Amino acid sequence: MRSWPSRRIALGGDYNPEQWPREVWSEDMELMREAGVSFVTLGVFSWSWLEPAKGEYDFAWLDDIMELLHANDIAVDLATATATPPPWLSAAHPEILPVDHEGHTLWPGSRQAWCPSSAVYRDYALALTTQLAQRYHDHPALAMWHVSNEYACHNIPCYCDTCAAGFRVWLRRRHETLERLNDAWGTAFWSQRYTDWEQVLPPRLTTTFANPTHVLDYQRFQSDTLLDFHRSEKTILADLSPGVPVTTNFMTLAHFDHLDYHQWAAEQDVISTDHYVVAELEHPQAELAFSGDLTRGLAGGRPWLLMEHSTSAVNWQPINPAKVPGGTLRDSLAHVARGADTLGFFQWRQSRSGSEKFHSALVPHAGRDSARFREVVELGHVAQRLGEVLGSRVEAEVAILWDYQAQWAAHGPAMPSSALKYPTTAYAVHRVLRDRGITADVVHPSADLTAYKVVVVPTLYLVSDEHAAAVAEAADAGAQVLVTFFSGISDTDDHVRLGGYPGAFRDLLGVRVEEYFPLMSDENSQLEGGGTGSLWSEDVTAVDAEVLDRYAAGPLTGRPAVTRRGTGSGAAWYLSTLLDDAALGSLLEQVTGAAGVAATAQVPPGVEAVRRRGKDGSWLFLVNDSAQEQVIPVTGHDLVADRPFTPETPLAAGAVAVIREV
Repeated sequence: MRSWPSRRIALGGDYNPEQWPREVWSEDMELMREAGVSFVTLGVFSWSWLEPAKGEYDFAWLDDIMELLHANDIAVDLATATATPPPWLSAAHPEILPVDHEGHTLWPGSRQAWCPSSAVYRDYALALTTQLAQRYHDHPALAMWHVSNEYACHNIPCYCDTCAAGFRVWLRRRHETLERLNDAWGTAFWSQRYTDWEQVLPPRLTTTFANPTHVLDYQRFQSDTLLDFHRSEKTILADLSPGVPVTTNFMTLAHFDHLDYHQWAAEQDVISTDHYVVAELEHPQAELAFSGDLTRGLAGGRPWLLMEHSTSAVNWQPINPAKVPGGTLRDSLAHVARGADTLGFFQWRQSRSGSEKFHSALVPHAGRDSARFREVVELGHVAQRLGEVLGSRVEAEVAILWDYQAQWAAHGPAMPSSALKYPTTAYAVHRVLRDRGITADVVHPSADLTAYKVVVVPTLYLVSDEHAAAVAEAADAGAQVLVTFFSGISDTDDHVRLGGYPGAFRDLLGVRVEEYFPLMSDENSQLEGGGTGSLWSEDVTAVDAEVLDRYAAGPLTGRPAVTRRGTGSGAAWYLSTLLDDAALGSLLEQVTGAAGVAATAQVPPGVEAVRRRGKDGSWLFLVNDSAQEQVIPVTGHDLVADRPFTPETPLAAGAVAVIREV
């Protein structure tokens, strides 16, 4: 077994030599040395090469490339190749194919064409995993196992009969009796009461709104089913290849919410994720930062592995813009700032054919003689210099709560406003804090909230009694807790908490809401303090809270919009609308000021500042996302430029500095 690269930020990515003739492999090794590549993920989509027919395995090519990588001192993150079945398997067993919401079979011809509940698919996948583990468990190039790839990216939810049977088994475990199931799902409504388990189906296409808890439980079931599949592969690897860490690559992107990664995180030896900049977002760099902070939260604050990102354009957006010169370096180091100790890309060499032929790579179509590859080589040099940062942790005194199951419930059928999306408020709070130089951990409500000076609870629609109590305990212990609209509304069965909103947080906040006033797309809510709200407003009564701002117009004129209530040695704040950036920033300055939370560094607008600290020192990451040169009043040694950094040193637009602090 080989150790993961430990004296530098590891650099590499998906390597697919089976796409290329063997004469290209030698050139790959030469270019990898030039670029400073220290690891590759190998074999992700190679099942049809490894097992060209049932039970007939061909490992000769993989043996050769493993030896070649070892000879070139490159660590291998070896995939189990179970992400996508070969055509012969789908042809022999069409019952493994997934079915969409409308009952259409999803056929082979792309990737991930398999049902997450299929025992047949699992048997074949585990057989392949066993073969790989037995053959390569002690190979000197092997440093990590990579199970499957981007679980649930394309094949859930699946609504086939196999999933229906699996769902019923899952429901029996969760609810135990039909009486409990009927109570949890509220089936007294619309005559949905079940009298036999066989009557229960997936929430397939129906006449109108589906039962919300039915939909919620199905999302839980699908996430749990894939997690069980992951565990089954991991168990084989742990048994046959002990001591080699196992991971699977998450997708902590803005648009991906199919899996409860907080449950999955406990099953990973190393937390890894993929992230791609989504060009159509209003604040794409802010979303990148949020993703990094969420991944760090999943890792319990420890450094994590960026398995995939892109050097430039991707292939799956409606329009795929190239990154500006310097964008590869900037985005990579922005991830390191948020806790990544490894930088992986999809992929090593840009494909000549296939659906991802226009997806950028470390070696572009233009080859070595290209600006993008020269930037990759520069990144390799920087990754070497950043070796001293390895193992250090990001400093954060603010927590933003994030719960995938609350997101599923908030996006359920027949909600007060389909325009209200779970991530919106969390992203806004995180971005506005980032603009002020304040770093936040994005964590599950089960995290130790007493470790933070500020806890933000954004749109936590569904919350358990236990987690609501933990938020209150954090405030009592001294934290400044900011709860936003549409939080604490339902319990874990998605039953509304009666007695007035915000349900689980009503007593903590000292407010009571009788009715929601969601805003139309062209509506705003003006506040007396000058701020403007959008998306949402509420009829708030301050029962036991200080009113900090009120609605200034419309049907809620004079009603509280922002409140504060002291509790224990802390305080609980409530925000009932989505404020504009300036007003939200002013509120957050009050909250963080009351908590004694200061900016990581005094930075101008458009520059993010994050500090990583280890036993041997601290490093200040400065990322200039603005369109102009900036000057930041800090002193130290910049590891990116490898030169002293002073308060007079300009940081170019789009540039990054990593300052070893003195």
